[in-house]
This record gives sequence, C-alpha cells and structure tokens, in this order.
Amino acid sequence: MGFLSKISELHDRARSREKLKKNKQLQTVEIKVKMDCEGCERRVKKSVEGMKGVTSVEVDPKQSKLTVIGYVDPNKVLHRVRHRTGKKADLWPYIPYDVVEHPYAPVAYDRKAPPGYVKNVLADPEAATLARASSTEVRYTTAFSDENPNACVLM
Repeated sequence: MGFLSKISELHDRARSREKLKKNKQLQTVEIKVKMDCEGCERRVKKSVEGMKGVTSVEVDPKQSKLTVIGYVDPNKVLHRVRHRTGKKADLWPYIPYDVVEHPYAPVAYDRKAPPGYVKNVLADPEAATLARASSTEVRYTTAFSDENPNACVLM
C-alpha cells in the first residue's frame, strides 16, 4: 500500500507542474542593467540562467540590455537580477522610434536611449498626448508636404 501511494503522489506532483506550465505563457522580458566589463556580463547572465522556466538568455552590453525568454514572471526576473548582482536594474524603458508619431518630442526623446529607441510614452497617458500629433498639426504639416498631391501649388 505504501508503494502505490508514493507512485500516485509522484503522479499528482507531475500533473501540478504541467498545470503551472500551462498557466504561464512564454514571455520575453527585457531588462536594463549597466554592464562595464565581461565579468559584469557573465554575472548578469549567470544570475538568470538557473531560474526555473528560463529557456534562453541574451546579453547586449552595448545597449546595457538583458533579454530573458521563458515561462517566467517579469517581476521575479527583475528581483533576481537585482538581488544576485547587486546592480540597479529596471524593466526596459524604451521602444523603437517608429512606433511613436513624434519621436523627437521633449517627452519621448532621451539622449541616454540606444540608437533607434525612444522612451516608452505609450504607457504613460500624460506623455502620450504630447508625443502624438493632433489633427490640426497633421493637417498643417501635410498641407505643404511634397508627398501630398493636394498641397499648395504656390510652394
């Protein structure tokens, strides 16, 4: 009787693990961490590699970016990087500049951002209105555009 109960217990544990994996979805977590040398890169990479659910880890030292792909919780990954490395880490605050209508608006533009990226103003409702063009702005800027066939002929 003891042997059969142990087998059923192991079977139940295996099923509960499958349920946990089904509930979590595959995510890409991007974290900004300052890395000065190869030792910092190695430490940041090793801090996350052993986490349960992680499938791949990529480190980009030029952009100070850590990319983790797997069945993980972004806050847990962030906490683990901060705790294991002792470095200041934040979720990746930038998005490609093609996504924002006015990437060089004072709210969106960041000098510290890597090339081709601006601040994520779409997440902040107050900043998003400043980075988006109003209909009157669009009307005036396209009225004198060379690409607009109905533009002013006097130009």
